[in-house]
Amino acid sequence: MLFLKGTPLRKSMGEYMADLITLAEYKAYAGLNTPNQDVQISALIPGICQYVETYCNRKFKYFLDEPFTEVFSGKNYPIQLKHHPVTAVISVEESLDYGATYAGMEEFVQWVLDKEEGTIVAPAGLFSSGINRYGVTYNYGFEVLPEDLKLAIFDLVKYYMRNDMAVHSNKSPGTSAVQLDFQTNAAIPAHIRRILDLYKVDYV
Repeated sequence: MLFLKGTPLRKSMGEYMADLITLAEYKAYAGLNTPNQDVQISALIPGICQYVETYCNRKFKYFLDEPFTEVFSGKNYPIQLKHHPVTAVISVEESLDYGATYAGMEEFVQWVLDKEEGTIVAPAGLFSSGINRYGVTYNYGFEVLPEDLKLAIFDLVKYYMRNDMAVHSNKSPGTSAVQLDFQTNAAIPAHIRRILDLYKVDYV
């Protein structure tokens, strides 16, 4: 079991979420050469990036610079960090008063970061059990967003730009109007979901 203790945000949510993709990147992907839709696209990007991070249950770039702290009970070994990729472990601290205070534990237990597994390992032995026993502060995230994830975000922008929640059916006989049948299932398209599921994390 783990508890999360996030540090205060120093940027607005829009400032870092919009960094997942830029207006220029989307326009290059979509082949847009005019500013006609810039306002609409710019308004969509922060919300879509927020949706992607909410769906995947993780932040992709923000905590590269902002330290993030997780608190563990010490019941499981090794300590499995929630977020990845881990770029740096700032500290591993131990509490003997159920999380009221923490102190560096390097003098008592040597630890290393298993970069492949994203875990904190004590080569000389197990971590002790105890409520809120260990606090791990670290940085994580992608310096450069993976290309497949970026493609999924591009496709989500296009999805909302084209109003794909409406399915275009054939014209009714004798009319020139295109009928719109709105879906009752609001699931995102399967080809986008398949990519997002590769980056989705689930924790108890």
